[in-house]
Amino acid sequence: MLMRLTNVPRDYAWGSTSLLAELEGRAPSAGPEAEVWFGDHPGDPADLADGRTLDAVTGGSLPYLLKLLAAADPLSIQVHPTKEQARAGFALEAGLPADDPRRNYRDDNHKPELIVVLSDRFEALAGLRPADATLRLLEAFGDSAGVQALRARLDGDGDVLRDAIGWLLSGDAQAEVDDVIAALGAAESEEFATELRVVRSVADRYPGDPGVVVALLMNVVVLSRGEGVFLRAGLLHAYVAGLGVEIMAASDNVLRGGLTPKHIDVAELLAILDTTPGDVPVLRPDEGAVAAYEVPVADFSLRRVELGGIDVPVEVRGSTMVLATAGEVTVRGADGDAVDIPVGTAVFASAEERRLVLGGTGEVFVAEPGAIG
Repeated sequence: MLMRLTNVPRDYAWGSTSLLAELEGRAPSAGPEAEVWFGDHPGDPADLADGRTLDAVTGGSLPYLLKLLAAADPLSIQVHPTKEQARAGFALEAGLPADDPRRNYRDDNHKPELIVVLSDRFEALAGLRPADATLRLLEAFGDSAGVQALRARLDGDGDVLRDAIGWLLSGDAQAEVDDVIAALGAAESEEFATELRVVRSVADRYPGDPGVVVALLMNVVVLSRGEGVFLRAGLLHAYVAGLGVEIMAASDNVLRGGLTPKHIDVAELLAILDTTPGDVPVLRPDEGAVAAYEVPVADFSLRRVELGGIDVPVEVRGSTMVLATAGEVTVRGADGDAVDIPVGTAVFASAEERRLVLGGTGEVFVAEPGAIG
């Protein structure tokens, strides 16, 4: 069975007025459009043509949540727990009301994520840079007291990145934070020119926020259309600007580390944060009509299919979504009837559909449960 899915964009403040509108070929919106959710998550289940929402069909059983994401401003710096950490944290918070702002755990699941870029350029912060590289970056910041204090934290022994992040977010380092942000404005470095530009854009949006200095410790990742990045549990990250297709495990567990007015639990953030430094690999699938983004989780898998007027059959497993991102495309299931998929909308194929035929000219993303069990 095939069912069309739509949803109203969520109006988070960091959303864009133009990126989703341009994708769908309409005029810019009057306010921010940040995310469109295609899933059965209780926070915003997708709409069906008959007036119901998708959870009425699935019973809330989908293991993944598929989204369109359009960022004009940086999202909060955040990290997600492993399954074990989520189960323990959710159990500890069982006495808190579901809408309590102090809650860190909304459910007992992990939330690995994959984003694939639709815009020409997408900027993100992902993972932590080795401390020695950040010390080279800080050479461009002069020798004010705050800069010297940050250098001293990064030049010590032990887990210096965890120590530095805890200090920056503690509330006791605001004078040093302000000092480092002031030095950021005049810093110049050929090696770190992109990093400085991106973090300055973050500082412009969140002046005085300790998360700006946390961002200085992170890798800047610049992606092009069709490239993706997988964000595992424990990995500090924040999207900065751009349009993409995002898929994640069905969870709402977020520990925040800055660039937000929402609750920041520094101790819990540090407890689940993986401070192993290093680059986050960029996923660049092989050329071809069907490109798979390989991820090491069983919750979801994602393929991009380019259509050039010739039908493309795809084998699928479990409850599947087909999201259109360009052109004029259709999908056919077992009954052979073609269903149009307007750009910016999706079609849900129930679990008994094992083979879909994609037609037309354009681009779609096929989301389904993962193969790893």
